[in-house]
Amino acid sequence: MNKTVLLVEDEQRLREIVSDYFLNEGFTVVEAEDGKQALSQFEAHDIDLVILDIMLPEIDGWSICRRIRKESGVPIIMLTARADEEDTLLGFELGADEYVTKPFSPKVLVARAKTLLKRAEGSLGQEEHMLSLSGIEVNKLSRTVSIEGNEVILTHKEFELLLYFMENKGIVLSRQHLLNQLWGYDYYGDDRTVDTHVKKLRSKLGNKAYHITTVIRAGYKFEE
Repeated sequence: MNKTVLLVEDEQRLREIVSDYFLNEGFTVVEAEDGKQALSQFEAHDIDLVILDIMLPEIDGWSICRRIRKESGVPIIMLTARADEEDTLLGFELGADEYVTKPFSPKVLVARAKTLLKRAEGSLGQEEHMLSLSGIEVNKLSRTVSIEGNEVILTHKEFELLLYFMENKGIVLSRQHLLNQLWGYDYYGDDRTVDTHVKKLRSKLGNKAYHITTVIRAGYKFEE
Protein backbone atom coordinates (compact mmCIF):
# COMPACT_ATOMS: atom_id res chain seq x y z
CA MET A 1 0.00 0.00 0.00
CA ASN A 2 1.66 3.20 -1.20
CA LYS A 3 0.67 5.43 1.71
CA THR A 4 2.61 7.60 4.12
CA VAL A 5 2.11 7.13 7.86
CA LEU A 6 3.22 9.58 10.53
CA LEU A 7 4.13 7.48 13.57
CA VAL A 8 4.35 9.56 16.75
CA GLU A 9 5.67 7.51 19.69
CA ASP A 10 8.31 8.41 22.29
CA GLU A 11 9.22 4.81 23.16
CA GLN A 12 12.01 4.09 20.69
CA ARG A 13 11.78 0.30 20.71
CA LEU A 14 8.01 0.30 20.20
CA ARG A 15 8.34 2.89 17.45
CA GLU A 16 10.94 0.76 15.67
CA ILE A 17 8.79 -2.39 15.88
CA VAL A 18 5.63 -0.68 14.62
CA SER A 19 7.58 1.08 11.88
CA ASP A 20 9.02 -2.24 10.65
CA TYR A 21 5.53 -3.75 10.39
CA PHE A 22 4.28 -0.85 8.30
CA LEU A 23 7.39 -0.83 6.10
CA ASN A 24 6.95 -4.55 5.45
CA GLU A 25 3.42 -3.83 4.23
CA GLY A 26 4.64 -1.26 1.71
CA PHE A 27 3.98 1.92 3.68
CA THR A 28 6.28 4.91 3.87
CA VAL A 29 6.84 5.75 7.54
CA VAL A 30 7.69 9.19 8.90
CA GLU A 31 8.66 9.04 12.59
CA ALA A 32 8.46 11.53 15.44
CA GLU A 33 9.46 11.02 19.07
CA ASP A 34 7.82 14.10 20.61
CA GLY A 35 5.03 16.56 19.98
CA LYS A 36 7.09 19.28 18.34
CA GLN A 37 8.61 16.80 15.89
CA ALA A 38 5.16 15.45 15.12
CA LEU A 39 3.80 18.84 14.06
CA SER A 40 6.95 19.61 12.08
CA GLN A 41 6.82 16.28 10.24
CA PHE A 42 3.12 16.67 9.54
CA GLU A 43 3.75 20.02 7.88
CA ALA A 44 6.77 18.76 5.94
CA HIS A 45 5.23 15.62 4.42
CA ASP A 46 2.07 14.58 2.60
CA ILE A 47 0.65 12.38 5.36
CA ASP A 48 -2.16 9.88 4.70
CA LEU A 49 -2.56 8.55 8.25
CA VAL A 50 -1.40 9.59 11.72
CA ILE A 51 -0.68 7.13 14.53
CA LEU A 52 -0.47 9.26 17.63
CA ASP A 53 0.55 8.39 21.19
CA ILE A 54 -1.15 10.50 23.86
CA MET A 55 1.63 10.77 26.45
CA LEU A 56 4.43 12.61 24.63
CA PRO A 57 7.24 15.01 25.56
CA GLU A 58 6.94 18.69 24.57
CA ILE A 59 3.32 18.60 23.33
CA ASP A 60 0.81 15.90 24.27
CA GLY A 61 -1.21 13.86 21.81
CA TRP A 62 -4.48 15.63 22.65
CA SER A 63 -3.01 18.99 21.61
CA ILE A 64 -1.49 17.56 18.44
CA CYS A 65 -4.80 15.98 17.44
CA ARG A 66 -6.57 19.29 18.04
CA ARG A 67 -4.04 21.22 15.91
CA ILE A 68 -4.15 18.72 13.04
CA ARG A 69 -7.94 18.83 13.01
CA LYS A 70 -7.90 22.59 12.49
CA GLU A 71 -6.43 22.07 9.03
CA SER A 72 -6.88 18.45 7.98
CA GLY A 73 -9.33 15.55 8.02
CA VAL A 74 -6.53 12.95 7.74
CA PRO A 75 -7.37 9.70 9.60
CA ILE A 76 -5.90 9.58 13.13
CA ILE A 77 -5.38 6.51 15.31
CA MET A 78 -4.70 7.36 18.97
CA LEU A 79 -2.46 5.15 21.13
CA THR A 80 -2.77 5.08 24.89
CA ALA A 81 -1.62 3.04 27.88
CA ARG A 82 -4.96 3.75 29.57
CA ALA A 83 -8.25 2.05 28.77
CA ASP A 84 -10.27 4.79 30.41
CA GLU A 85 -13.63 5.36 28.69
CA GLU A 86 -13.50 9.10 29.28
CA ASP A 87 -10.11 9.29 27.56
CA THR A 88 -11.56 7.47 24.58
CA LEU A 89 -14.50 9.86 24.34
CA LEU A 90 -12.18 12.86 24.67
CA GLY A 91 -10.13 11.51 21.76
CA PHE A 92 -13.25 11.24 19.63
CA GLU A 93 -14.33 14.73 20.73
CA LEU A 94 -11.03 16.05 19.39
CA GLY A 95 -11.47 14.25 16.08
CA ALA A 96 -9.64 10.93 16.42
CA ASP A 97 -10.97 8.10 14.22
CA GLU A 98 -9.72 5.03 16.07
CA TYR A 99 -8.41 4.28 19.56
CA VAL A 100 -5.88 1.52 20.37
CA THR A 101 -4.90 0.59 23.92
CA LYS A 102 -1.39 -0.59 24.81
CA PRO A 103 -0.20 -3.29 24.76
CA PHE A 104 -1.34 -4.03 21.23
CA SER A 105 -0.41 -6.26 18.33
CA PRO A 106 1.48 -4.31 15.62
CA LYS A 107 -0.04 -6.67 13.06
CA VAL A 108 -3.55 -5.76 14.21
CA LEU A 109 -2.62 -2.06 14.20
CA VAL A 110 -1.53 -2.32 10.56
CA ALA A 111 -4.78 -4.11 9.70
CA ARG A 112 -6.80 -1.35 11.36
CA ALA A 113 -4.80 1.28 9.50
CA LYS A 114 -5.47 -0.42 6.18
CA THR A 115 -9.19 -0.64 6.89
CA LEU A 116 -9.31 3.02 7.88
CA LEU A 117 -7.48 4.09 4.73
CA LYS A 118 -9.72 1.98 2.50
CA ARG A 119 -12.77 3.59 4.04
CA ALA A 120 -11.19 7.01 3.55
CA GLU A 121 -10.56 6.31 -0.12
CA GLY A 122 -14.03 4.86 -0.64
CA SER A 123 -15.05 2.28 -3.17
CA LEU A 124 -17.03 4.24 -5.75
CA GLY A 125 -16.96 2.07 -8.85
CA GLN A 126 -19.21 3.65 -11.47
CA GLU A 127 -21.58 5.33 -9.01
CA GLU A 128 -22.19 9.06 -8.99
CA HIS A 129 -19.55 10.74 -6.83
CA MET A 130 -21.61 13.84 -5.96
CA LEU A 131 -24.45 13.82 -3.45
CA SER A 132 -26.50 16.92 -2.70
CA LEU A 133 -29.39 17.21 -0.26
CA SER A 134 -30.93 20.26 1.39
CA GLY A 135 -28.03 22.55 0.50
CA ILE A 136 -25.40 20.08 1.74
CA GLU A 137 -23.11 18.87 -1.05
CA VAL A 138 -20.76 15.90 -0.65
CA ASN A 139 -18.00 15.00 -3.10
CA LYS A 140 -17.12 11.35 -2.52
CA LEU A 141 -13.98 11.48 -4.65
CA SER A 142 -12.35 14.47 -3.00
CA ARG A 143 -14.10 13.72 0.32
CA THR A 144 -15.13 17.33 0.70
CA VAL A 145 -18.34 18.84 2.02
CA SER A 146 -19.81 22.24 1.30
CA ILE A 147 -22.90 23.99 2.60
CA GLU A 148 -24.40 26.46 0.17
CA GLY A 149 -20.99 26.80 -1.51
CA ASN A 150 -18.91 27.12 1.68
CA GLU A 151 -16.53 24.26 2.45
CA VAL A 152 -16.87 22.54 5.83
CA ILE A 153 -13.86 20.69 7.26
CA LEU A 154 -14.87 17.31 8.65
CA THR A 155 -12.80 14.54 10.18
CA HIS A 156 -12.73 11.16 8.45
CA LYS A 157 -15.39 9.71 10.75
CA GLU A 158 -17.58 12.81 10.57
CA PHE A 159 -17.47 12.62 6.78
CA GLU A 160 -18.40 8.93 6.83
CA LEU A 161 -21.23 9.60 9.25
CA LEU A 162 -22.70 12.46 7.21
CA LEU A 163 -22.43 10.51 3.95
CA TYR A 164 -24.08 7.46 5.52
CA PHE A 165 -26.93 9.59 6.89
CA MET A 166 -27.49 11.23 3.51
CA GLU A 167 -27.34 7.96 1.56
CA ASN A 168 -29.95 6.55 3.95
CA LYS A 169 -32.18 9.62 4.18
CA GLY A 170 -35.49 9.06 5.91
CA ILE A 171 -34.33 5.78 7.47
CA VAL A 172 -33.97 5.51 11.25
CA LEU A 173 -30.44 4.28 12.02
CA SER A 174 -29.78 2.84 15.44
CA ARG A 175 -26.57 3.62 17.29
CA GLN A 176 -25.53 -0.03 17.17
CA HIS A 177 -26.14 -0.14 13.43
CA LEU A 178 -23.97 2.95 12.94
CA LEU A 179 -21.23 1.44 15.13
CA ASN A 180 -21.27 -1.76 13.08
CA GLN A 181 -21.28 0.00 9.70
CA LEU A 182 -18.78 2.80 10.36
CA TRP A 183 -16.55 1.46 13.13
CA GLY A 184 -16.75 -2.25 12.31
CA TYR A 185 -18.21 -5.29 14.01
CA ASP A 186 -15.01 -5.79 16.03
CA TYR A 187 -15.22 -2.35 17.61
CA TYR A 188 -15.76 -2.45 21.36
CA GLY A 189 -16.99 1.09 21.96
CA ASP A 190 -20.43 2.02 23.27
CA ASP A 191 -23.35 4.13 22.07
CA ARG A 192 -21.81 7.32 23.42
CA THR A 193 -19.19 7.11 20.69
CA VAL A 194 -21.92 7.67 18.10
CA ASP A 195 -23.55 10.43 20.16
CA THR A 196 -20.21 12.24 20.46
CA HIS A 197 -19.62 12.16 16.71
CA VAL A 198 -23.17 13.24 15.90
CA LYS A 199 -22.81 16.18 18.29
CA LYS A 200 -19.55 17.26 16.63
CA LEU A 201 -21.02 16.81 13.15
CA ARG A 202 -24.09 18.86 13.98
CA SER A 203 -21.95 21.69 15.33
CA LYS A 204 -20.06 21.85 12.03
CA LEU A 205 -23.23 21.76 9.92
CA GLY A 206 -24.41 25.00 11.52
CA ASN A 207 -27.90 25.94 10.33
CA LYS A 208 -28.18 22.59 8.54
CA ALA A 209 -27.76 20.58 11.75
CA TYR A 210 -31.52 20.12 12.14
CA HIS A 211 -31.55 17.72 9.16
CA ILE A 212 -29.98 15.07 11.44
CA THR A 213 -32.82 14.33 13.83
CA THR A 214 -32.84 12.28 17.00
CA VAL A 215 -35.46 9.53 17.16
CA ILE A 216 -36.06 8.85 20.85
CA ARG A 217 -35.09 5.32 21.93
CA ALA A 218 -34.32 4.43 18.31
CA GLY A 219 -31.36 6.39 16.91
CA TYR A 220 -30.94 9.06 14.25
CA LYS A 221 -32.12 9.84 10.74
CA PHE A 222 -31.50 12.41 8.02
CA GLU A 223 -34.58 14.37 7.03
CA GLU A 224 -34.80 16.81 4.13
